[in-house]
Amino acid sequence: MAPANSHVVRQLQQLIYYHLDNHFLRNALFFAGRLHAYDSKNAESAYLLALCHYRLDQLKSAYDTSRHQALKPGAHVGCSYIFAQACLGLSKYIEGANALDKSRGNWVRMNSWNKHTESRRQHLPDAAAMHCLQGKLWQAYRDSAKAIESYAEALKLNPFMWDAFVGLCDLGANVRIPNIFQMTPEMKRALSLANPDESTLETLDESPTTNTLAQSQTSNNINMSLPPSNNDPFTISKNRVNGDVRPNLGIFDKLNIGKSSVTPISGGDLDISSFDTPTGPDASLNGDVFLGKELGSQQTTATSGIEPPLAPIRKARARQGLGAEISVDEPPKMRANTINPRSRSKADSDEMSIGRPPSRTHGIGERKRTVSGQTAPSVASANTSNPPPANINDPTGLQRRSTRLLRSITRSGTLGTRDEIDLKKKAKATGTKGRSTNAGHVGRVVSGNRIHDDSLGVSGKEQRRPSVSQPSGPEQKLKPASSEAIKEKEALAWLFDLFTKLACGYFAQRHYRSQEAIQIYNNVTLSQRDTPWILSQIARGYFEQGLYSDAEKIYARLRSMFPSQIEGMEQYSTSLWHQKKETDLAFLAHELVDVDRNSPQAWCAVGNSFSVQKDHDQAIKCFKRAVQLDPNFAYAYTLQGHEYIANEENDKAMSVFRSAVGVENRHYNGWYGLGQVFEKQGKYDFAEQHYRTAAGINPSNSLLITSIGTVLEKLKNPRAALVQYTKACDLMPPSAIARLKRARVLANLKQPQAALEELKLLKAIAPDEANVFFMLGSVHKMLKQKSEAIRNWTIAGNLDPKAQSHIKEEMERLEDMSDEDYDTLPMA
Repeated sequence: MAPANSHVVRQLQQLIYYHLDNHFLRNALFFAGRLHAYDSKNAESAYLLALCHYRLDQLKSAYDTSRHQALKPGAHVGCSYIFAQACLGLSKYIEGANALDKSRGNWVRMNSWNKHTESRRQHLPDAAAMHCLQGKLWQAYRDSAKAIESYAEALKLNPFMWDAFVGLCDLGANVRIPNIFQMTPEMKRALSLANPDESTLETLDESPTTNTLAQSQTSNNINMSLPPSNNDPFTISKNRVNGDVRPNLGIFDKLNIGKSSVTPISGGDLDISSFDTPTGPDASLNGDVFLGKELGSQQTTATSGIEPPLAPIRKARARQGLGAEISVDEPPKMRANTINPRSRSKADSDEMSIGRPPSRTHGIGERKRTVSGQTAPSVASANTSNPPPANINDPTGLQRRSTRLLRSITRSGTLGTRDEIDLKKKAKATGTKGRSTNAGHVGRVVSGNRIHDDSLGVSGKEQRRPSVSQPSGPEQKLKPASSEAIKEKEALAWLFDLFTKLACGYFAQRHYRSQEAIQIYNNVTLSQRDTPWILSQIARGYFEQGLYSDAEKIYARLRSMFPSQIEGMEQYSTSLWHQKKETDLAFLAHELVDVDRNSPQAWCAVGNSFSVQKDHDQAIKCFKRAVQLDPNFAYAYTLQGHEYIANEENDKAMSVFRSAVGVENRHYNGWYGLGQVFEKQGKYDFAEQHYRTAAGINPSNSLLITSIGTVLEKLKNPRAALVQYTKACDLMPPSAIARLKRARVLANLKQPQAALEELKLLKAIAPDEANVFFMLGSVHKMLKQKSEAIRNWTIAGNLDPKAQSHIKEEMERLEDMSDEDYDTLPMA
């Protein structure tokens, strides 16, 4: 087969990316098929074809297409990435993680931060994206240690890798948020290359002392982290290198080998010329290309790092040019009447050195550059006819010309574009009398070196030249560059501040410090707070505390602002279920099905709607459908288990609750469901164990604490149960169940007066609850207050007619009871 035509390959690649960028995925797949057929041995062709299949959600096709190239040693980065993504969707987690490891050498040093603009982008993932994907694979494989390590590496390289931070929080990792959302060495390097002004960079870089102080202040203001441990992935020991605080033995040490943006300078090897010509961008940034070419209109080329030598001392007979510098610009077009310097006579050579500089030398150098690094334009005058004869034999005149040129180099301030234009005009208008005067001016333009030599003789007339006091063009250009760099720094600081708040809130939320999370979210700006993600997090904070009414209000506001919002609606439907709002729940279920009938959240809402109507079989079918749509949706398993408990199918309930815990180990609802099953089976020890596991995950939920107290009470340990009930009441004072059970335990412990005070508070919380008035009647009976007991029992009978017979029996017994029987409390 004939080798592929590179121009055909490039055109097909361009067409593929064009259609991908414009979301014509079918078109992109068609052209990717043509490219792969034309150049099947090229890994890039396989990558583009796999990418199109993956974008179309054809995971098996993406897996098959990229597999051959992804499993090779030193595999193509794009093929490995698409193959791993397909493995994640196909539940082939180990295979995907191993593929990423095989290509690690090709992507471990890649960093694409700040390289995506409107005119260019990176078509391959960088190291942060690869680490994040690897973390997802290990998390899905239930290897928490490796997942945490991968997520940590991703955040070290790119603090804005939000998925990695979410993964760490979901795994319950101990993270130090102020250590994450800050400038990384890679970011500083990228900003320094984008803004090469040294003075600007000095103002941008924070000193280690300032940085440490800022971190300590942030830690004091928002103390979100758990006690530090030796395995904390964000605990980084630091050492000082050239005044910088850098991580020791971290991933940045590996990335920064040989890439330091500032090189220490020894005192003996100081070369002044090295400060004058700015170097080009770092070689590591040459990856800003689109299939080998930049997407922009121009191809940038790195300048050489070799500095030009100083101008040699001019000899009497064989005088050379003033020196040379290496430049990447094209040589200037020579005028038709320009004479080759090699063919010139000695007199012409002298005349050239006095009247105008040579446009180009043929030694090691290229065109001359100014101090700013810009190529100096040719100032060859059109006035080349009839030059005046030079006095070659006059050594005094020769020395005077060299001294003047050297002095002009010494005093060379950088000339800008205006100075150069003026220089051209002067060179064209200069006659025989003005050539010697302009020689020093010309030397200042072409020299790219600064030689500070105070021993050279300088006349007062030369010192009073007005051109020396003029501000140089490049210095004027540095001011807007500095301003732009400062604006970029301020923008990053604003983003870091915002993401720090959001991260603190999410971290607190995932550790079920819900009240703390709500306060943090409420402190962000209004424009940020009124977004679907933050509103959903605030509502979930109320939901996790059992404050279903408050959660419903936030969810209702979210739905009114964003009617198509799906995420978090399963908690909204459960909030309505707890409040027995059948109509609102049915309406929500219909709306969610209309928005996206293939979402598990919609089917959870439909299932809750059937459940509140006591149609448990239909509810189970809906929850099964939600599990089919997303097998990793743990909450659907939990709701299904509660329906099985309602149908007294404890074995099936046990199975689905275990599935929920298997999908998400920190899903406290699953552990609570297992505790309920064991409690119904009379296995109170196992029930207590599972309740405590659930409460350890979510210590802010009073219902879990109350359940522990209930089991302890059944285990004949009322004092331990009282401790749990008291804790539940402290967590949520409006909790009616916790206060009712606490009052009953107090009464059983012969503390009727404390029980009476508790019930008076409870009567204000639940004025229509029959059990509260029945308990009040029983406590008044213990206090030998017969009239109050009868009155409260009568109110309880009116609130619950089904309990009339039981209440009547208690009233009859009250008349026949002896003094010893008053201490016995009837069960509510």
